[in-house]
Formats: sequence, structure tokens, C-alpha cells
Amino acid sequence: MQRQVVLDAVLKLNAHPTIEEVYAEINVNHPSISKTTVYRNLRQLAGNGVIGRISLPDGLERYDKSAMLHYHFVCKECECIYDVELDHLDGVDDFVQSKYGFKVDGHGIAFTGTCQKCQNKKPELC
Repeated sequence: MQRQVVLDAVLKLNAHPTIEEVYAEINVNHPSISKTTVYRNLRQLAGNGVIGRISLPDGLERYDKSAMLHYHFVCKECECIYDVELDHLDGVDDFVQSKYGFKVDGHGIAFTGTCQKCQNKKPELC
């Protein structure tokens, strides 16, 4: 039950939430669920490939409702995180593995810059 509550919160938040944001969402209706339980369930859901876990330069671990491989853009102004699809990088793990002999377990790419909203000086909520 707790795992489903955590998953539901990630799906509801829909904006690459931090552990704190997921916990705050859950705490409204389920105050008996501890932050440790939320953290443990987030890790398990990500480890099982149900949701994605994102490590970004800000150091905060964030979670993604999509476990499918994709990339992210982080706006330096509003700090919103956007999904970026880059189909032409399909197979890049195999390429790096064959070229360098590494055993590649995965990779992540996060672009940084200024989103269109901030470029137009109209920052909004993510």
C-alpha cells in the first residue's frame, strides 16, 4: 500500500519532484508515512524500473514518472526541468562499450540553459 501511495504521488506531481516534494504531497493525506519510508519506496520503485531517478548538477535527487531512457533540460533561471527526447542517441551505450571496452550500465545527460518562458521573461510554474 505504501509503495502505491508513493507512486501515486510521483505521478500526480508530474514535474520531476524531489524526495521532499513527494513526502510533502503524501503527508497531506497520509501523515503516518515517514520520510524514510518515502525515500525507501522511491529507491525501490526506481530500482525496479517503475519510475526514473535523476541525478542533476544541483545535487538533489529527483524522480521521473517515466522510467524510459530520455534526457533533461534544466533552466538556470526558473529551475524547471523539461524532458528532452533524443532518438539519435539510441545505442550510445553500445557504442561506448565497444569503442572503449567499458561495461556500461547506463548514462544520463542534462542540458542547462534558459527555457523559452524565461527568455521571454515570463517565468511560470513548471
